[in-house]
Amino acid sequence: MPYIQVKTSQKVEEIKKTAIEKRLTEAISIIPGKTSAYFMCSVEDNISFMFHGDKAPTAFVEVKLLGKSTKEAYGNLTAEICTILQEEIGVSPDYCYVKFEEVEYWGYNKFMF
Repeated sequence: MPYIQVKTSQKVEEIKKTAIEKRLTEAISIIPGKTSAYFMCSVEDNISFMFHGDKAPTAFVEVKLLGKSTKEAYGNLTAEICTILQEEIGVSPDYCYVKFEEVEYWGYNKFMF
């Protein structure tokens, strides 16, 4: 049930979107108990961002999880997300925010987890 949404100011070619999505699919296992089994992600590019007072390559990432995890696990996933975005599309970690949301209820395939 994890979902990661990446919004970036960068124009991202489809091959790079696929690479980011694949790497995020692998990275989600950093959170204990989470796997790629029900994982979903998206990459939205060419978003207008102003951050630190300039228009440098920027990303805002939202991670939504059914249940809870630890600050340490969230920190480890944040580091990996920042690494992925830096390597794949040139967004410096200091221009990347990662927001975590713990979701109590999550529906799928006509039922609730």
